[in-house]
Amino acid sequence: MRVTRSYVDLPLAVGQTVSLPEEVANHLVRVMRLREGEGCVLFNGDGHDYSATLVESGKREARVQIVSAQALDNESALSITLLQGIARGEKMDLILQKATELGVQAIVPVNAERTEVKLDAARAEKRLAHWRSVVVSACGQSGRARVPTVAPPQNLQEAALAMPAAALKLTLDPVGEHRLSTLSAAPGGVVIAIGPEGGWSPRDRLALQQAGFQGLQLGPRILRTETAGLAAIAAIQARLGDLG
Repeated sequence: MRVTRSYVDLPLAVGQTVSLPEEVANHLVRVMRLREGEGCVLFNGDGHDYSATLVESGKREARVQIVSAQALDNESALSITLLQGIARGEKMDLILQKATELGVQAIVPVNAERTEVKLDAARAEKRLAHWRSVVVSACGQSGRARVPTVAPPQNLQEAALAMPAAALKLTLDPVGEHRLSTLSAAPGGVVIAIGPEGGWSPRDRLALQQAGFQGLQLGPRILRTETAGLAAIAAIQARLGDLG
């Protein structure tokens, strides 16, 4: 039987009784019909699953007692950061969801010359909160107990230059110097840069090159932004990570 895992942004410890956040309480009690005395599983991003028992269910509050903790070991040893050109609505949600399922550790949304989505400060804050909720939900579904970071949207050049110097930094390029067979692990992990719907402009590619990014050939076909990063992550996880 599949157990629904619920994320709570709270410290958790065995023996502790905690009040569930309203959204989590509503889901467990009203949607999943959890009753007092029945169990659920919580996680907070610290690498553990916490088995809990519902001990109180009222109109305004639901409380659970943590009965056990289990350390999970399903994170990839390969640190992958996705530098993703911001895509429209559901495309961006899909990218975040599937990248999380595939094991990325960090996602950095970037504005490029051809980015079609323009976010002012207020919209950027709301989108960031939404993106983080998508990632949390994907962790709950995929069994991850550590939540990938999602950075605030930022300028491509600044984001590219901020990537670790010791990382293997790649962007897809049909004539790039790398193929999957030539890749080798780097101490700083892997950073994959994927353009927005309109692709990287020549100026974007120059910025990436100056930041140390190299081209990776990934087949003869042109991939959409919502396909490219996921295909690259899966291929690199198979080559260097835990999908092999």
